[in-house]
Amino acid sequence: MPNPLPDTGDRIAKLLARAGVASRREIERMIADGRVALEGKVLDTPAVKLPNLKGVTVDGKPVAHAEPARLFAFHKPSGLITAESDPRGRPTIYTALRNALPSGTPRLMPVGRLDFTTEGLLLMTNDGELKRAMELPSSGIPRTYRARAFGDVTQAMLDELIEGVTIDGVRYGKIEADLERSSGRNRWIVLTLTEGKNREVRNVLEHLGLQVSRLLRTAYGPFQLADLPRGQAAEIRQVEVERFRKTLTKQPKSSPGRGGGSAER
Repeated sequence: MPNPLPDTGDRIAKLLARAGVASRREIERMIADGRVALEGKVLDTPAVKLPNLKGVTVDGKPVAHAEPARLFAFHKPSGLITAESDPRGRPTIYTALRNALPSGTPRLMPVGRLDFTTEGLLLMTNDGELKRAMELPSSGIPRTYRARAFGDVTQAMLDELIEGVTIDGVRYGKIEADLERSSGRNRWIVLTLTEGKNREVRNVLEHLGLQVSRLLRTAYGPFQLADLPRGQAAEIRQVEVERFRKTLTKQPKSSPGRGGGSAER
């Protein structure tokens, strides 16, 4: 009789995500495609539990032991796709990261996404579990943006966003928005939100009659863009990463809705 598969430990998708192979969802697709094997046997279910990744291969290659979770801040410039490749041939964040990261850096995955023209703080991690936890709408992690927009708006109009707003049948939750400064009809507005629905910042400001000409993310949770130069990356200290990770289970839940990507796609 063939040896039964182990039934103790963590699910293989969780272990592979923690090792930085891909996100859990992507790993489940890889297993369905027959790309993951254990001791030479191709797996057909992500429900397999293992104490570790010994004997596991992906595309025929052994999987390295999981490293501690690492987190990098990357100042994404405008004009880059948040993806590994683009069918239209546009440059991706990995094009810039090749020069921004030190040699020997493990494979990194973006936490959420920033649109092609959106700039600013993009967090990158080698840990699929951390990535997933930070992207979940239920985590309620605040993201802060600075938007340059053209048009007329008052602080009173922005204050109403604290109650949320419904646009074309989509409900957007609480948004804290402050009119930072004006020059003619150009406005700089600072917005903090927790949901991360598709193109949330742009949709809300356009609903107020504004035309967004520039969008910059300045913070994601406790992590700040600060004075990190455009196109550069910096590793966040391990102690800060672990401290933040412990808070994830304590975050207040945001209002239900689709999310998990980014507010500015």
